[in-house]
Amino acid sequence: MAHRIITQAVVVGARVFGRAFAEAYRQASATSRYAQASARGDDNLSSANTYASSGLTLNEACKILNVPPPQRGKTNMENVIERFKRLYDANDPTKGGSFYLQSKILRARERIELEVREAQEAAESEAFSKEGWKPK
Repeated sequence: MAHRIITQAVVVGARVFGRAFAEAYRQASATSRYAQASARGDDNLSSANTYASSGLTLNEACKILNVPPPQRGKTNMENVIERFKRLYDANDPTKGGSFYLQSKILRARERIELEVREAQEAAESEAFSKEGWKPK
């Protein structure tokens, strides 16, 4: 009788382990395919919509800070900074806040600043190409 219970436990354990392994393999495979497609540029994600180091899109960053997305690279940076400071201080781990949320808030501010900076650089480049080089 004891051998029957032990055999059942081994079979059930092997089944659970097998299913977990298969699911982990499926997820790893899907992640690998997504990374390859992103590297080739096959998907509809452009560098303007993603930020590789944090994985935040511009829309996610705007939702986190509760600010409107920049229109043609222009936004009220004072509003963004004010929202950032308030949320960052409210989630201070020494005051019982969450380090995870604090880091998400920081990455959201950085993502919005990156978008505005890239738009400004593009506008300056376009203005320079229209005007041409004019020495002083």
